[in-house]
Amino acid sequence: MPNSELGRVPSLREPIAKRRKRENTTFDTSHALAQAIMRGWKKGSPADSLVISPEFELMGRQPVNDLLFSGNTSERYLMFLQESLTGKLPGLVEDTSAAEILNSDPVLGTMYVVLNNTHSSQEVLGVFRTPESGYQDYTVVNIDATAFENGGTLTIDISVGHAEAAGSFDLFDGDTELPTRGTPEEALASAWGVQSGETQKITYIFERGQSFQLGATGDWFSKKGDINAFRANISVESEVEEAPGH
Repeated sequence: MPNSELGRVPSLREPIAKRRKRENTTFDTSHALAQAIMRGWKKGSPADSLVISPEFELMGRQPVNDLLFSGNTSERYLMFLQESLTGKLPGLVEDTSAAEILNSDPVLGTMYVVLNNTHSSQEVLGVFRTPESGYQDYTVVNIDATAFENGGTLTIDISVGHAEAAGSFDLFDGDTELPTRGTPEEALASAWGVQSGETQKITYIFERGQSFQLGATGDWFSKKGDINAFRANISVESEVEEAPGH
């Protein structure tokens, strides 16, 4: 069935509605698959190829015009499929301004940051996906701050992209098994409900060298399967040990 039945083509909405009334037929646009397809449409694109998971989550989008006029059509389409299956969300993260902040490929999964007195800050760019309400689906940033033997203050400035999904961010100890459902009660610090285009800060004081995990996920008030990009500027201000006699 063409997705014009879902209302993609504005000029066809009224004729389709009249035909359904005449034929006494309906079409359920509230179905999870229909909702995933409608979320995946790219504005101004006549048609898109979409990769959708068995859980009806968007995994990738390839606008037909971008493919047809790019050259090497078959190779680019194969790359699109491969990137979709490895969680890079091709064609989806480009619509968020956060994805343009760094000249880097956003990832969905696990990232690693190592900080020390010489390199005390690092910026990462990632993508989070919205889980079912009551669950967690973390994109994880592992933070190694063990080089700060006397401890310090960990600061994470988080910016969320301009897609619809809001983000929630939880900081855990490096050895914590991250929860997959329920309120993350073991989190050391959190920033919840960071809206599209907003920035929030997480600050945590630690007494000795330590590793952490930053979990990024869509908040429970966003639509399941919606994605957004995020940027995290992660830094540590070390606790300088005073010399004897001072």
